[in-house]
Amino acid sequence: MMKLMFRAVFMLAVWLLAGPAAAQPGPIRIGLAMSETGPLAANGKAILIAMQMWVEDTNARGGLLGRKVELVHYDDQSTASNVPQLYTKLIEVDKVDLLVSGYGTNMTAPAMPVVMQNNRVFMTIFVTGINEKFRYEKFFSITPSGPNSRVELSRGYFEIAAAMNPKPQTVALIGADAEFSQVSLDGARENAKAHGFKVVYDKTYPPSTTDFAPVLRAVRAANPDFIFVASYPADSSGLIRAANEIKLNTRMFGGGMIGVQFGALKGALGGLLNGVVAYDVYVPEPTMRFPGIEDLLTRYRVRAVKEGADPVGIYGPPFGYAELQVLGQAVQGAGSLDQDKLAAYMKSATFDTVVGKVKYGQNGEWEKSRLLYVQYQGVQGNDLEQFKHAGRQVILYPPELKSGSLVTPFSR
Repeated sequence: MMKLMFRAVFMLAVWLLAGPAAAQPGPIRIGLAMSETGPLAANGKAILIAMQMWVEDTNARGGLLGRKVELVHYDDQSTASNVPQLYTKLIEVDKVDLLVSGYGTNMTAPAMPVVMQNNRVFMTIFVTGINEKFRYEKFFSITPSGPNSRVELSRGYFEIAAAMNPKPQTVALIGADAEFSQVSLDGARENAKAHGFKVVYDKTYPPSTTDFAPVLRAVRAANPDFIFVASYPADSSGLIRAANEIKLNTRMFGGGMIGVQFGALKGALGGLLNGVVAYDVYVPEPTMRFPGIEDLLTRYRVRAVKEGADPVGIYGPPFGYAELQVLGQAVQGAGSLDQDKLAAYMKSATFDTVVGKVKYGQNGEWEKSRLLYVQYQGVQGNDLEQFKHAGRQVILYPPELKSGSLVTPFSR
């Protein structure tokens, strides 16, 4: 009996001593709030699927630093006021190791004070001009906006206008009275001045606007040669429909129109998109070929159909996947989750992603802009399949990626 008791005590002691040493570290947790419902959900859900795909791909390769990766996410419901409390919860309750932003400027700006107070690296997606205001040293963007995103968002549009023959003289600027539009219109004013265009109309409309025909009639009365718009998805749709309704006639129409990049809106608008010149980040033109992107899109589209997300997926998903590629490579490269070491590594390294090579400047924006301006041409009906192929979203800018020529005027 004594021998059995001694053996049991011995085995217990061995287990207690070996347990902590043998215990495996928990997963590396990446936290975010994302628009899974509400007006921004069309792109929010698509980005989230791509992020989950990266997590699965990374874990299949053994994770990061020998640890599995886990995504912790909450639905911000496309409502900016929900964002601060969600990021506070991610940091204080969920104890996440890394933070990424939700979708877009309006949903990211409210998170910045919380992130800064906690001294966290913050990977963001599709934001414009945020860090010009906050000047946060641990801010990083996957959006290819270049060192001055406030100006870069509209630079290509005004470069295209300036190249017209004869050169236009006047421009109208319109957008919602909200963070993204205000920042974008501010940059557009600088670009208009740089090219010598006279601004003959410069007004915002309430974010609650649903009837855009009166807005465009007021713009038309000013008789601008071309029109720059800074809008979020519902506005973009409403403005394009109104342009067709009132038979808008101007030399060029479009700009920073968020939403036309989404499959749902492409399908809903169909041929109404023809002639619109809009900002973009990736389209399937022959001048844009990056290793891994076609494989990603093929796998994403199968999953998107099952989960009711954007079935085209050429806008958000590649960049959602790429931002976690950057973050993952930074963790591996720095060999640490220390926020200061990560930030320092991210400002010195060049990252290989499905959207090409990414190199950051000191303000956390891309060292060089690679924003696109495309024109919708030859769109027929509402079939989404056409947008997965070249020729419907022709690249006009930048020159090194140009795949077609501007068709003008924009006449309805």
